[in-house]
Parts: sequence; structure tokens; C-alpha cells
Amino acid sequence: MDRIGVAFAGGGMSPPEVVKCVQLAEELGYESAWVAEGHGGDQFSILTACALATERIRLGTSISSVYVRSAPTIAMAAACVDYYSGGRFVLGLGSSHKVQVEPEHGLEFSGPIPRVRDTVAIVRRLLRDGSLVDYHGEAVSIRSFDLHFPVWRPQLPVYLAAVFPRMLEIAGEISEGILLTWCTPEHARAAAHHVAVGASRAGVRPDDVELATLLSVAAPGAGDGGMRRVAAAYAGRFPRYRRLMAEAGFSDAVELVRRAWRQGDIAGAERLVPDDLIARMSLPSDPGARQERLAEYRDAGISLPIIAPRVSGADAFASAQEIIRTNAPA
Repeated sequence: MDRIGVAFAGGGMSPPEVVKCVQLAEELGYESAWVAEGHGGDQFSILTACALATERIRLGTSISSVYVRSAPTIAMAAACVDYYSGGRFVLGLGSSHKVQVEPEHGLEFSGPIPRVRDTVAIVRRLLRDGSLVDYHGEAVSIRSFDLHFPVWRPQLPVYLAAVFPRMLEIAGEISEGILLTWCTPEHARAAAHHVAVGASRAGVRPDDVELATLLSVAAPGAGDGGMRRVAAAYAGRFPRYRRLMAEAGFSDAVELVRRAWRQGDIAGAERLVPDDLIARMSLPSDPGARQERLAEYRDAGISLPIIAPRVSGADAFASAQEIIRTNAPA
């Protein structure tokens, strides 16, 4: 059976509905379930509920921001979910985005790469040492902190969100896995190269660093409307994903999307998203074409494709369940 995961980002579902989706994914043989945290609920709380309601499926954050929680808070939360899951937890970390961290959380966004490095180092030391930890880093320093409780695993896996070469190479150096998104097979191949460079630099076998990518899937019967909304939001709001889309061959189109979005013309921005962008950066609905595309990603170095249902509104729960069933591992 091919390994495949599933990821949730709220999309209008309640936390108990996400748990039911994860239970269904486990029944159908999905390898892992991932929960984002933007506006969809507290990911560690939801994953704890998932841990108590499942037995086998791996559970991860995709991703937890290194800005909106302190490193010790992340370590405590990760250790708790790992405990409740019996060692099935994967800590996915990333820098998030300036356009979220500063206006939405009122925090300063600066030095994302040093902050990611320091957070990974602090979390690992807190889980491993079991005693007071002092750490003085470039972006984060802590004094005299310990967890005050036993951990299930002193070395739980850490995956990092990465997009461009510098972070991909750093992730290859210091993490057990990479989380990509809005990724074409061509970008996956380039990412695999940079991860291998970083891993080799650190004396790590590149094959020991897993490459995973979230793959957007539209709600059944929604046509490409749901995908257009999501793609327009990413192109309109997030510079790094706009650059990724531009480098995939859609530079002129995403610039037009950005301008419309900034002018408040959301509907216009959605209309300007090219059909080819949606076709290349999401999974097709046809089962045969979908399997061919997944094979493309695996050939490019992706060892864990992660289905990301793009659902919203009153039918979000039913749509997510149908996507999970339709895309279940073969």
C-alpha cells in the first residue's frame, strides 16, 4: 500500500469533525494526519483528541509557528501529544509569514531562519535532557527551564516547512523531514536536491530526511472554484508562495492576482488565477490522472504525499470525508 497522509486547516469544520475525519483516515489506511493552525482551532488540542480517538495513524502539526508560541511552550505541547498518542507525534515547525505574525498576532517578525534553528535546538534539548536547560542563541535565549514531567520519547521527529534553497538546505541539516506546499513535481525535484546538499553537509544520509508535500484537493462538485479561492489567497497575501508560483511559470498571472487582491477585488483575483496553475499545483479529480500525478511526485523525490482537502462552508465536513474516501491509499 502506498504511503499517503491527509492534512486539515479548519475550512469551516469544528474540532470534533476534524477528529472524525482523522478516525476515517485511519480506517482507510492513511499513514498520517496533519493539522494546521491559522484560524482553524488550537492544533495541539485537536491532535490530543485525535490521539485519544485513534490507535495507529501518525499525527503531526503542519505547521506550528515558531513565532506565536515560545520554544518551551512548543516543547511542552509536543511532549504531551506524543504521550497521549503513544509516540505517534511529528512536530512540524515553520516560520509562518510576516503578513500573519505581525498584524494577526501583534508580534515582530524578524530573523526567521535563526529563530527556526534556535527553536529546534531548544525543543530537542528540553525533550532530551530532562533537567534545567540554558540556551543562548542568535534569535532565542532561555534560562533555567525544564519540563517537570517525563516524556514519552526524548527524540521525537521534527519536520520543517521550507520553500527556497537556503531553508531547504538548513532543513536537510537539522530535521527529520521537510513539509512543502503549492509544490509542482519540478519544484519537488529541486527541493530534494537542496535537502540532500544540507543533509550531506551535516553528515546525514539524504534518504533519512523525508520529503512530504501537501497536495490541494478541491471539494467534490465544486469544480475549480474552491481551488481558485485558495490559490488567489496564497498569491494575493503571501510573497513566498507568490514567488513559488511565479517560478513555476505563472509570474505575469500572479502579479495580476496580487494587484487585484491588494485593491480589494477578491472575486477579480480569483478569476485571474490561471487554469494551468490550478492543474499543475493541485491534484486532478480524475482517479487515473490523480494516480499519474502522485507517481510524478514520488519520482521527483516525495516520499509522503499529503492530501489537503480545500473545503469550506456548511458542507465542509461532508466534503472532507468524501475527499478522504476518494483519495484513500491504493
